[in-house]
Amino acid sequence: MMKQPNMKTQNSKAVIYCRVSSSAQVKKGDGLGSQETRCREYARHKGYDVLEVFNDEGASGGMIDRPGMQDMLTFLERHKKEQFFVIIDDISRLARGLEAHIQLRTSMSAAGGKLVSPSIEFGEDSDSILVENLLASVSQHQRQKNAEQTKNRIYARVMNGYWCFNPPVGYRYDQVPGHVGRVMVKNEPVASVVKEALEGFASGRFDSQSEVKNLLENSVHYPKDKNGDVHFQRVTNLLGKVLYAGYIDLPRWNIKLHPAKHEPLISFETYQSIQDRLRGRTKAPMRKDLSQDFPLRGFVTCGSCHKPMTACWSTGRNGKYPYYLCPTKGCHDYRKSIRKEQMEGEFEKLLLQMRPTQNLFNMAKEMFEELWQDRGRMADQGIQFIKTEIRSIERKIDQYLDRIVETNHTTIVTTYENQISRLEGQKVLLNEKVKNCGRPLQPFDDTFRTAMTFLGNPIKLWSSDRLEDKRMVLRLAFAEKLPYQRNEGFRTAQTALPFTLLMGLKEGKKEMARPEGVEPPTS
Repeated sequence: MMKQPNMKTQNSKAVIYCRVSSSAQVKKGDGLGSQETRCREYARHKGYDVLEVFNDEGASGGMIDRPGMQDMLTFLERHKKEQFFVIIDDISRLARGLEAHIQLRTSMSAAGGKLVSPSIEFGEDSDSILVENLLASVSQHQRQKNAEQTKNRIYARVMNGYWCFNPPVGYRYDQVPGHVGRVMVKNEPVASVVKEALEGFASGRFDSQSEVKNLLENSVHYPKDKNGDVHFQRVTNLLGKVLYAGYIDLPRWNIKLHPAKHEPLISFETYQSIQDRLRGRTKAPMRKDLSQDFPLRGFVTCGSCHKPMTACWSTGRNGKYPYYLCPTKGCHDYRKSIRKEQMEGEFEKLLLQMRPTQNLFNMAKEMFEELWQDRGRMADQGIQFIKTEIRSIERKIDQYLDRIVETNHTTIVTTYENQISRLEGQKVLLNEKVKNCGRPLQPFDDTFRTAMTFLGNPIKLWSSDRLEDKRMVLRLAFAEKLPYQRNEGFRTAQTALPFTLLMGLKEGKKEMARPEGVEPPTS
């Protein structure tokens, strides 16, 4: 290698440039501090006077537009009339790509900078330039090889069921016995908030994404932006993550519904219900009728025109007063107000009338327990039927794969791949049902107690301070919206099936359907 031309080094001015591609390198031997120390020692040995140090942390060696590098080039350009040495620890610290290396060398030379290093002697002759370019090419190859190895390791770990990227809200990474490396675990209490949002939307407890957004914003645990808001896009992303169901989906790596090792927050069936609702319902804007002030707004209809009633605060002589009213022009009761305390008081009386007696409780428990046991006896038959369905789906998938091999038409291949993806989703759902079939999530007594706590006293949940609880009462207790006639009160309410059953028992309608069905048996 040819040596650099002799230059006066005593009292020569210099700058130092250091770079690390990740924050992890800061803690290792090639961190910014160690690079600067080595460069300063080299400058002391050469007699250079170091005026500035420029750093780039977390900057890729394949990039040219780095903040520290651009600051250094600006500094050199500003002192272009002076001779400055640019000290780097190693050629890979300047760039890890041949094209980037050449561009930066050209820019530094144009700004009056002379590149030097304790690891390599730079020269301007052809042999020195050849060696320099070869080393830059080797550095580029190492960067590309590292990227390939990193991707391969990540792919292998994902195929083993481990998520390797930023954890979604509700999870965090931690060491778990029996697993190599860190695994995603539930991050409480945020995980419970996320689970409530997902299951509530799937079941219809939350009628729209707006109500999910409202739940998340009212939670003290769920992370929000600096204004205390949760953007609609975050809600959409939350509802669309199959990770919460315990599966990994990475289409860019051709990984579809791969079982994951972390504990899911919801079942895959719940996830499918969410996707079905998202496909059938657009994102609704946040409405004012979600206000805590008027929980019945939007659910009560005018008895005259059968259109939904609205509500507002009316300003009077001594303050503001809340009212419900019909907003439909042409209606007999248009803009005729009904005091909030009057309508909601009558609604609470309606809920009290729906409360069953203790005898009905005992009778309902016997009926439900008999049905519970009957479902358990049918579980084994259900498992065999589901396994048959799984085998049928697997045959269909194999058929589509054979067709893909036989065709070269891009559109047809895409159609087959979409069908395979749909069938894979059905297969996952059926496998989950086989796993859970006949195995209740809770014992009968716990399940019955949870259901009858609400059925036995719905007004208790209505008395909650949470708007979500009040709206859940409306959806669970009534099959249709409630008609209200001004000066008369609520008309006959169409209650939900469980309350209809209990009312039927109360009135003496105790006959249950025979095992053969509702039609008389034939000879």
